[in-house]
Amino acid sequence: MGVSGSGKSTIGAALATALHDRGEPAEFVDADDLHPASNKEKMRQGTPLTDEDRWPWLDACAARIAQVEDAGKRCVMANSALKRVYRDRLRSSAPELFVAYLDGSRELIADRQSHRHHEYMPNSLLDSQFTTLERPADDEAGAAVPIVGSVDETVARILALLP
Repeated sequence: MGVSGSGKSTIGAALATALHDRGEPAEFVDADDLHPASNKEKMRQGTPLTDEDRWPWLDACAARIAQVEDAGKRCVMANSALKRVYRDRLRSSAPELFVAYLDGSRELIADRQSHRHHEYMPNSLLDSQFTTLERPADDEAGAAVPIVGSVDETVARILALLP
């Protein structure tokens, strides 16, 4: 989980590969692919999503996690999950959900965003992402993972934390 530009898709795909390489069946799912067209268009226009916009998307994400896990694989999902209630919504279908919060400064993430192009998430929405962000609480299964260093280093940090 994390704000746009924190590396969720890159780290998630690399994590799924690393799990597979160590003999654990895993599947990477990019939650961006599960957004309805209306959400994508709203973001493309620079309008932050509301909770009401996110509920059906989160339900689709939870269903996808359950589908992957029912197939006997670990689901590695890149999902912003910026609020506790969003993570709780996902946990309603995936009670064992472990959240790796990709933690980086606004400056670092803004710099990363300036060097990439996203299909519908403009850089102008970064402030709204940080405003919405609720860091995972101590009672949530998961951990904050610093995004300094290489992709491999970040993946290694997450692997060391996974139950």
